Amino acid sequence: MNTQAKNTRTMSAQEMWEAVLRRDAAADGKFVYAVSSTMVYCRPTCPSRRPRRENVSFYATSESAERAGFRACLRCQPAGENAQRRIVEDACRYIGEHVIGKHGDESLDLAAIADAAGVSRFHLIRLFKKTLGVTPLAYARSLRSERLRKGLPGSGSVLDAIFDAGFGSTSRAYDATHNRLGMTPGNYRAGGRGAMVRYCKIETALGCVLLAATERGVCCVRLGDNREELLTAFHEEYSAATLTEDAAGLAAYAAQVREYLSGARTGFDFPLDVAATAFQAKVWEMLRTIPYGETATYATIANRLGNPKAVRAVARACATNNVALAIPCHRVIREDGSLAGYRWGLKRKESLLRIEKEHR
Repeated sequence: MNTQAKNTRTMSAQEMWEAVLRRDAAADGKFVYAVSSTMVYCRPTCPSRRPRRENVSFYATSESAERAGFRACLRCQPAGENAQRRIVEDACRYIGEHVIGKHGDESLDLAAIADAAGVSRFHLIRLFKKTLGVTPLAYARSLRSERLRKGLPGSGSVLDAIFDAGFGSTSRAYDATHNRLGMTPGNYRAGGRGAMVRYCKIETALGCVLLAATERGVCCVRLGDNREELLTAFHEEYSAATLTEDAAGLAAYAAQVREYLSGARTGFDFPLDVAATAFQAKVWEMLRTIPYGETATYATIANRLGNPKAVRAVARACATNNVALAIPCHRVIREDGSLAGYRWGLKRKESLLRIEKEHR
């Protein structure tokens, strides 16, 4: 937790107030002051307009001010980035230890979580969105789904795993995890056995494209130079599923890929069936809003998500995209205009951007 260098006992209330009035840099780190009319707390050096004295109280640490219900000033940021991160970490730890895994209890007591982290409920939600890009509820849902996914293979039964992960019913578990598992919990526990996945290989000017789809939609679009390597990796990922090569059945989807790569199509209208965490889903949806023929930087995407510090997390989400072209991660570039990395090769990224610019 963030701790100031000295306790407020070394200064009287009047001395602290005088330090606030003159924005005394020497007092920075010794205390914070909170304003009841705005419910915001600040550093002594905050450049904001001075409050009325009767509305001001003093706290030794930012944590004590937040426990009293005040939120950090956005201008002087008295809590500091590290302190905010630790608050979120404390809340995540509490959710993992005291919320997820409670049998049949899917409720999320934000007040209890915020109290454990030492902040107000509203401040907790703001910090989660800023630090992780999701709300505490979305984080808990993702964590519960992940616990179910990991628990299924070694559980005594599907029901045991569902209730051990904290779901109150099988229907809730199936609804919450279907997108992330890509199949029902029972099928996943059996190693994907029973899942039906069709695939086809498409030869293009950019090399081989492997396209696969479940009954719900396209789950895989991969680019490569060697079709055998693409097939090997694909079979390893879906090792226990029933895989069927079906060029005829997927012809309409394949045609869209060819049209896109020739410049005759600017988008896709086939459904997708992709597994994603809450943050990945947000990033991928944001990527699909980048217009054809245009680019956006990783920093821009992070800013649009309301989390400017999440540039690396955005890059990781792009790198884990399993549906090339349809989720256009190739349209994301570095701040300096360079292409950065691309899962399917920088030359392909350059070619895709050139095709789009020529046909937009």
